[in-house]
Amino acid sequence: MRRFAFAAGAVLLSLAGFAATAWAQPQWLTLPPTPSLPAPLKSGYAPVNGIKIWYAMFGHGPPVILLHGGLANANYWGDLVPALAPHYRVVVMDSRGHGRSFRDARPYGYDLMASDVLALMDFLKIHQAALVGWSDGAIIGLDIAIHHPDRLSKLFAFAANSDPSGVKDVNQSPVFTAFIARARKEYEKLSPTPTEYDSFLAQITKMWETQPHWTAADLAGIKVPTWIVDADHDEAIKRENTLFMADNIPNSGLLIEPQVSHFAFLQDPEQFNAAVLHFLAHVKGQ
Repeated sequence: MRRFAFAAGAVLLSLAGFAATAWAQPQWLTLPPTPSLPAPLKSGYAPVNGIKIWYAMFGHGPPVILLHGGLANANYWGDLVPALAPHYRVVVMDSRGHGRSFRDARPYGYDLMASDVLALMDFLKIHQAALVGWSDGAIIGLDIAIHHPDRLSKLFAFAANSDPSGVKDVNQSPVFTAFIARARKEYEKLSPTPTEYDSFLAQITKMWETQPHWTAADLAGIKVPTWIVDADHDEAIKRENTLFMADNIPNSGLLIEPQVSHFAFLQDPEQFNAAVLHFLAHVKGQ
């Protein structure tokens, strides 16, 4: 009985220590819950490039498009949309094959996904918009800025990379590993093909390993007013690649958000929202 009491006491002490450690974790080592989007003014499916893309619209004013990261969905913008909607016409979308959107047999690629954004803008009769992108969404935004600059008034690119060599080994990050596991559950809940997550993950991973490939000259051609933004504890993006992009995009701004990671908009939404609002209000568009 004494052995059992000692063992039980050791377990309780261990659990207490774990709880204290978890409580004391810095926010960049946390993955807060995925928020929910507020009730939209309009939502539905748009016929885009032979597939159906899910979108939702909020608020009134100049148009702002929010693009989520790879494996995720538009719900991840649930803390940002309420901050923007009083001032802007906010459009969110699920990228092809992500969230509620469909896909076809074509392999995932940033040029193709950028063309989806442009087609949705055409469907919604939006000629030009500001764009806020996270990770893959930011890369899609840079793709549009390079190839279709007339469609963007300004670009807030958070946690992008210009080349696969700019990406860290995310398998070494418990936060990113937890995100991939969460993404599976969200995919199974939202996707029109809920049993295909493993294939989806493999295809997106292949895209990450092979795209994009932008040179200094490519970036130097960007004329859209751009902020290159990242987190000081980003577990996915190498700082030198962030600096490379900021150094080569003419007149771009560089912002490193403190005490957060690749999931800054979840970890410190007040800080992230304030940066986006400042960018939209004070950076002059085209």
